Amino acid sequence: MRPVIHIVDDDASFRTAVGRLLRESGYEILAYESAQQLLERLAGDSVPGCILLDVQIPDLSGPELQDQLIKKGSTLPIIFLTGHGDIPTSVKAIKAGAEDFLTKPVTREQLLASIERAIARHERTKQQRDRVVSLRSLAGKLTPRESEVFKLVILGKMNKQIAHELGTTERTIKAHRQRVMQKLQVQSLAELVSIGERIGVLSESTSEPTNESG
Repeated sequence: MRPVIHIVDDDASFRTAVGRLLRESGYEILAYESAQQLLERLAGDSVPGCILLDVQIPDLSGPELQDQLIKKGSTLPIIFLTGHGDIPTSVKAIKAGAEDFLTKPVTREQLLASIERAIARHERTKQQRDRVVSLRSLAGKLTPRESEVFKLVILGKMNKQIAHELGTTERTIKAHRQRVMQKLQVQSLAELVSIGERIGVLSESTSEPTNESG
């Protein structure tokens, strides 16, 4: 599937020229004359791509659109393209997560290089997000008791401590622990802790009191 570049600019001639250039470079193009148009038509960000966004557009400005997309949870990288760039605006945009801030006229090489970086970042973000979804799905297959053991193990508690806390035997905890590792498809405690961090289990568990291991 070809990456999709979303061009948001109220200058029709600019949209046409950049759209032609990017199609010739192998990208699929969707163009919008306003920020509101993008918000209404943007189906999602499952397809790799990025947004080329003018700073000064009618109704909703580029930075305001950036804020709206962040609130919507969009992970599409934004490349600002403007003929009216200033340092405070560019700094604010980059701090808010923009991929780049380019001043018109921009060279073909500069634009394509920026787009390539943006798409690469979007693909990494998507892979990470898909991995978290997959891990949460695996964790959802744990029984309530296995989930308890999972949380206590990644907090660093020993099998003996967990058995005492849950009112069972150390042998039973070892069996639960083994099933947790099998269901989460990991081979080591380090991998188990990493999963706990990535799906938020560790942050939930750290608010609970812990015993000193010994």
